[in-house]
Amino acid sequence: MTLRAHLVVERPRFRLDIDLAVAPGEVVALLGPNGAGKTTALRALAGLIGLSGGRIDLDGIPLHTLATEHRPIGMVFQDYLLFPHLSALDNVAFAPRCHGASKADARREAARWLERVGLADFAAAKPRQLSGGQAQRVALARALAADPRLLLLDEPLAALDAHTRLDIRGQLRRHLADFDGATVLVTHDPLDAMVLADRLVVIENGAVVQQGTPAEVARRPRTDYVARLVGLNLHRGVAAGQQVMVGQMLFSVAEHLEGPAFVAFSPAAVALYRTRPDGTPRNLWQARIEGIERHGDNVRVHLDGPIIASADITPAAVADLDLTPGQQIWASVKATETHAYPA
Repeated sequence: MTLRAHLVVERPRFRLDIDLAVAPGEVVALLGPNGAGKTTALRALAGLIGLSGGRIDLDGIPLHTLATEHRPIGMVFQDYLLFPHLSALDNVAFAPRCHGASKADARREAARWLERVGLADFAAAKPRQLSGGQAQRVALARALAADPRLLLLDEPLAALDAHTRLDIRGQLRRHLADFDGATVLVTHDPLDAMVLADRLVVIENGAVVQQGTPAEVARRPRTDYVARLVGLNLHRGVAAGQQVMVGQMLFSVAEHLEGPAFVAFSPAAVALYRTRPDGTPRNLWQARIEGIERHGDNVRVHLDGPIIASADITPAAVADLDLTPGQQIWASVKATETHAYPA
């Protein structure tokens, strides 16, 4: 691993204690709710916050023993922090200058990086003359021009509008693919994490609660936060064969398990009925509608009852069923679309 870190940061009423490992060329995204400790972890890696315990090893070097300015790190902040009085070229040249390069060499390196991020024609522009996407690329070029072994990205796309974000996300992915050091990305956006990261590390209350590839985490969430992040209903129960008891409700599931288990299913897999449906559909329960809201092209119906769940249906179905908050409704989900895995 390029990066191996055990980060312990003690604050009043909060403790961060996580292990983090990142391989050469790997992008790891830190995800978690507000206050989970993501940015604290990033700032500890950068040396902007002191460790209360643990260590940081980068390419075998104990990074935590080095002053911030001597760490081989590049960082892109959420608001980019470009120097307003400097041109784009000189903003990028600042990084190699800080590492001892001559002014001429630093400007040559900066010009090379601006060309690489597609901004050679904006070398003389001041930050106020740049769009949000252009400023983000200048900040990335400045971080990479320092020839870092560790690249830290703090919500690098958060300041962009939706259209620009789509374009810059793709460009950022290409630049990260060419970087042979370790990259740690903090983001609140699950799409940014899924597109940019090779591996996700989910932090809640200062501790790692789940990690894995984006596909692994999306398929098998282990906390309510992760389930909401990837858009799944999640419940914990006890499995016996192809059935899982969740509270007072018995779920039929696709997998065969024994013991503590999670049950997950998509809101799109939940069917709603005004009256009890004919026959004996698997996983049928009566619920109360807690709320109805627009969700993309569909409508999300929040249900309370023996379990709390969400159902995604079309606007036409809402009208046909004449759904209103407070109404009693029947809900079901097929066993083939109800997945269980060990808790």
